[in-house]
Amino acid sequence: MNSSEHKYTNRLIHETSPYLLQHAHNPVDWYPWGPKAFEKAKKENKLVLVSIGYAACHWCHVMEHESFENEEVAQFMNKHFVCIKVDREQRPDVDHQYMDAVQLLTGRGGWPLNCFALPDGRPVWGGTYFNRQQWMSVLSQLTELYQKEPAKLKQQAQQLADGIVESDNIALPVEKSEFSKLDLDRAVDQWAQHFDRRWGGNQGAPKFPMPSNFIFLLNRYYHTKDTDLLQYLETSLDRMAQGGIYDQLGGGFARYSTDSRWKVPHFEKMLYDNAQLLMAYSQAFQLTHNPLYKKIVLQTVEFMQRELLAPGGGFYASIDADSEGEEGRFYVFTKVEVTQLLGKSAPLFNAYYSITEEGNWEDGKNVLFIQEPLEKVAQSLGISIAKAERSLAQSRKKLFEYRSYRPRPMTDTKVLTAWNALAISGLCSAYEAFGDERFLNLARQTAAFIQTQRIAGDGKLVRARKNETEFIPAFLDDYALTAQAFLDLYRTNFDASNLTIAKQITDFAKAHFYDAKSGLFNYAAADDGPVLNKKREITDNVIPASNSSLARAFYQLGIYFEDETYIGLSREMLRKVYPRLLQQLPYFSNWALLLHRYLYPAKEVVITGTKALQLRKELSTNYLPDILAGSATASDIPLLQDRFIPGKNLIYVCENKVCKMPVSTVGDALKLIGN
Repeated sequence: MNSSEHKYTNRLIHETSPYLLQHAHNPVDWYPWGPKAFEKAKKENKLVLVSIGYAACHWCHVMEHESFENEEVAQFMNKHFVCIKVDREQRPDVDHQYMDAVQLLTGRGGWPLNCFALPDGRPVWGGTYFNRQQWMSVLSQLTELYQKEPAKLKQQAQQLADGIVESDNIALPVEKSEFSKLDLDRAVDQWAQHFDRRWGGNQGAPKFPMPSNFIFLLNRYYHTKDTDLLQYLETSLDRMAQGGIYDQLGGGFARYSTDSRWKVPHFEKMLYDNAQLLMAYSQAFQLTHNPLYKKIVLQTVEFMQRELLAPGGGFYASIDADSEGEEGRFYVFTKVEVTQLLGKSAPLFNAYYSITEEGNWEDGKNVLFIQEPLEKVAQSLGISIAKAERSLAQSRKKLFEYRSYRPRPMTDTKVLTAWNALAISGLCSAYEAFGDERFLNLARQTAAFIQTQRIAGDGKLVRARKNETEFIPAFLDDYALTAQAFLDLYRTNFDASNLTIAKQITDFAKAHFYDAKSGLFNYAAADDGPVLNKKREITDNVIPASNSSLARAFYQLGIYFEDETYIGLSREMLRKVYPRLLQQLPYFSNWALLLHRYLYPAKEVVITGTKALQLRKELSTNYLPDILAGSATASDIPLLQDRFIPGKNLIYVCENKVCKMPVSTVGDALKLIGN
């Protein structure tokens, strides 16, 4: 259907974000983010509504249907406000500043985020989801207040602006802190009090997979051999893999679990979660060799390739939770459906995947999840393990094919640079663990897309294409995660051009985002609308903080290029957050991964000779978090200089610029590394 067949069409019709395009035929006169909306607000002296969401957001859809598609509501909004729609994944900088305001006002945040601002962009009031009646009440009260007592709103705006600046100020340590193993031990012990040792993750609900937490704790086990940590990690990874948060038919993880047992997900699937969980499960396999983790990695890559790979290169952002107006409809089954489809195979399938007559979720519907080991289920039905495995594989295939004919949830076809960088890193981890060339090829393919479509010659990035002629500016996470992706790619294929690209990107970020006052980096350098505060992102959440990711990249570049400037900057960035890291370790776990580099100095493992890649492949079947470099020929990379001897394949193991005698076998190298 083209726009001429719709009753209403607004300015969002010229956008490419699927979330913005969803609102292009609302009767609300939406503007995209940019100066034109604020010029109109100043000219007409109107409050601005900044309404922020994303394509996979269930309650964003609900509010659109209830309020933004309603002509009466839209008429009031158009008369009294200038309305801006923002895709938070395209413009995280805008989301940050208005989310800060709403959290200061209400003590909570989330999406949809609806924040009202003065014509200069300063927020005055806001909230998240409102039903239609609540929304009309909010609109009416704010309109009346702005008309009768504008000074009150201007005073509120100033207080909020001051509060936002204050909340972002980072209390810097007065004296230089010495990094301490004992301090970190205490912080881990404090965090461990909140472990859910039965179901994994943190205690309570909802439960979010936190890949950077898992990756740090894997690294912690490697250094400390704390079996208690490993047991907790295995419980977390096992329970997630068996839960409804994991798509038991199609692979891939949903964004979070609504309960404390990973049973019922919020069904949207995000690229960033799946990319990082590839890292976590691949590294866990290197440590434990648990075949379940290999299965999860294989199926998750297949899911990403099948459902998120964009024809023009890169991966799409996400898949919605809703289809046919219902959350999770695409993924759930009634017992009647399963029994009709599977016939004699149904009893085993139903027992193994917890399917019941009354439904294990709501309205007779079942989320597929595993509660008992297959051995126990098969034994109770008098079936051999081998026969049960064959039967379940056939049943999964049948149900997957049946499901594929249902109306699909919408795919958010934005291709975001930062999230694709995470995909490269995840695929590199999978390749290191399993040596499957498909993983490396996908990583290379995605890197080639970023290199040709998103990187300028001087290392400048763009986050996404907005339309045919405009781009979304890149933010610090785009730079930090892309630099890390090319560093990870270098580790896997020893192509020195990847190091050069990582260095260019990092140097550009250093030149354009650095804040000398704090010694950290601002999230945004670009400005095409009101910016209330140059926010610095330091806490690691479902995606690691851009500052922690950049600090890790600086450290690695410092080793590869033997440049103390990079290492010193990395150390100083870590020092700035060190006191908070010790107090709130789960939200500084990517920083803590860097801290390990200073507390447990990384070994530098250099492989040279015509069989360098083959030796690297053998080494990587082990968990090896050390700095890895190599070349089949002589190289001018500082860490590799004078290491190549024609006709020989050698592995050098060094620490703090002191090297042991080179060896020629992986077994001997592992002894020197200490594995």
